[in-house]
Amino acid sequence: MQPSNAYQTYDQLFADIDRGRIKVPKFQREFVWSKEQTAGLLDSLIKGYPIGTFIYWTTHDELRYQKEVGNFALPPIEEGFPVSYVLDGQQRITSLYAARKGVVFTRENNQRIDYKDIVVDLSLDPDSDDQVVFASSIKSSSMISVHDLLNISIVSVVKSYSEAQLKHLEDYKGRFGNYNFSTITIGAEYSIDVATEIFVRINTGGTHLDLFEIMVAKTYSEKRNFDLLQRYENLMDTDGTGKDLKRANYDTIPKITILQCVAICLGEGVRRQDILRLDKDGFIDIWEDVKASIFAAVDFLRSHLKVPVSNLLPYNALLTLLTYFFFKSGGNPTVRQAKLLTRYFWWASLARRYSASADSNITADRKKIDRILKDEQPSYRGEEVDLNESKLRDYEFSTSDAFCKAILCLYVFFQPKSFDTARTVIVDNSWLAYRNSKNYHHFFPISYLTKTGHEDWQANSIMNITIVDDFLNKHKIRAKAPSVYMKEYSDSNAEISDAMRSHLIDDLSAAGVWNDDYKKFLDIRAKRVMKEINKRLNPRL
Repeated sequence: MQPSNAYQTYDQLFADIDRGRIKVPKFQREFVWSKEQTAGLLDSLIKGYPIGTFIYWTTHDELRYQKEVGNFALPPIEEGFPVSYVLDGQQRITSLYAARKGVVFTRENNQRIDYKDIVVDLSLDPDSDDQVVFASSIKSSSMISVHDLLNISIVSVVKSYSEAQLKHLEDYKGRFGNYNFSTITIGAEYSIDVATEIFVRINTGGTHLDLFEIMVAKTYSEKRNFDLLQRYENLMDTDGTGKDLKRANYDTIPKITILQCVAICLGEGVRRQDILRLDKDGFIDIWEDVKASIFAAVDFLRSHLKVPVSNLLPYNALLTLLTYFFFKSGGNPTVRQAKLLTRYFWWASLARRYSASADSNITADRKKIDRILKDEQPSYRGEEVDLNESKLRDYEFSTSDAFCKAILCLYVFFQPKSFDTARTVIVDNSWLAYRNSKNYHHFFPISYLTKTGHEDWQANSIMNITIVDDFLNKHKIRAKAPSVYMKEYSDSNAEISDAMRSHLIDDLSAAGVWNDDYKKFLDIRAKRVMKEINKRLNPRL
């Protein structure tokens, strides 16, 4: 495959734009050039200077494209003809078009930018080194806007300018109309992923295209009223008008996961190249069913596994495979299937299944979900979770670690209650990003433990983490010894025992709390946590 080189005159360029044959794909950045930059570009055209090459991808594929330039609506795609999408030269082409059409842009703070203000000074010699095109709203008797110059007949202004100025005007008009733009065209034999890779490489200063942006462009269909970006935004947030992931506290799910959900439901792999090969119509056909399956998967996570927010998910891949289950099952799981899905969730989370080779492991684990769909138990032979109480005690807490997130999922399953009021602690996505966030409390405070000779990594054991509310964590407990602050809560809260059991701390005395025995606390809590993990890894079927 080789790109073709050609030249295109100014008039040919804009004839193609006006027929809808040249489009700027939506994965390009917004138009950002100033009027001064545009004036400099037009001045270069008049002087015959090279202004760089336009690179097009010509195809019959319909991409999501820009439909207006400022206040000027662009024509629709000309039916039956291929479209040339601009891969390089958007800012230059948009500048030229804005000047020709007299476009008005409204930018931040309602700033109005009128491209009719770009003018040519007819009193200046176009062959001199001096600039003859200016971005100015102040017009003298020797000036004419580029918009007027390109759109009116010379006869209509013959009385407005001197003979010399009219000669310059005619000269400028000819130089614009006959300027030959250098173009490179790659054809439809190039796939969209190759075309966008070319775009990324030639835009060395800038726009990195992620997979989602490419798929937004690829799956766009005006005939089928499908715009992936709008559909994704609606999935995340309907602004209170319908069901969405924001209301479910699952709005941190990344875009790539949504694409993987579609891909796996179409029976394909979930690698980048697999997603890029997805059939456009097939993608659109199943979107609504995949969306419903995503909601069903989230409902299962929230109600059955009691994972209240997406930031606690050990892996987003878990949502992908659960979505696949609900897409294929078309309904709620049986009691046995729910237990098998629960086992899969805990196995994948604690075995760090998707910490490496995630894409290939997702595709492989589809077979496990297929077994569950048949009410059969998947095999985990050779992939068992290697975990014991000692490893739990020594595991350092990190909010980005999948294993720690799995343990946090176990903690929130029991709906932890506040130490002082016994009310259920509210867990929120926005509070779960950092080790020192509002919800995380080291039961033996780190500052207390470091004063008593413990290393930071010892104090930061995942077994030392409890989930509490912000006020309790930051204003009441602080650096107090557990025997001190828990005495206060025991005296004031008649339901303290129930509250502590919700944190998997069954007996304060047996856990060494009253004599501040940190080692004993870790041992007792690790044993309790391990018991719950074993229940989930080895359910009664």
